[in-house]
Amino acid sequence: MNRPGSIVFRQGAGRLSLDFLRTLRYRGDAGEVEELRTPDELLAWAEQCCACVPAAGSRPVRQEDVNRAREAREVLYGLLAGRLDGTGPVQVPADVRAHLNAWASAPPPVPHLDAAGRLRWQAGDVAGAVLSLVARDALDLVTSPAMERVRRCAGPRCGALFLDNSRPGSRRWCSMGACGNHEKKRARRERTVPASG
Repeated sequence: MNRPGSIVFRQGAGRLSLDFLRTLRYRGDAGEVEELRTPDELLAWAEQCCACVPAAGSRPVRQEDVNRAREAREVLYGLLAGRLDGTGPVQVPADVRAHLNAWASAPPPVPHLDAAGRLRWQAGDVAGAVLSLVARDALDLVTSPAMERVRRCAGPRCGALFLDNSRPGSRRWCSMGACGNHEKKRARRERTVPASG
């Protein structure tokens, strides 16, 4: 359920953990945008990207859960980006490995058929359950052959990671509709601007 005025989170990076990393847009850029600022935004991400909703009597999502989710996101980014840069999982520091394993060991959401006949996933601790799903996915990805297909977006401001499922394995953009289109427009403008003499 999207609340009026709520963020529509980007999906389509090819893995849940990669979609989670995209909640920090323009990573490293002066215009960096944080999408997980409040408990409501973390709940919205859980529902939109994991179809996870609070179970009856569930523990409310608090600001410390949001802070923990952002911390987890940065640890996961370091793990996956480090792997792209040649650092293997065996080189992950023990304290980081302990955090990753703890997040992954939390109970995941459980399936629930709602009154409209839709499958939803419920959890008594939505924040913990979502971090469990994301950490499990990241750990699976970083230790699997699929990691060889993870790319950084070539968009100059983007830097998002995505799984390249194209047949030749030569995809450059996290999204052709966003970054790829922006780059095509920029290149076209450069070609049509007359050279100053």
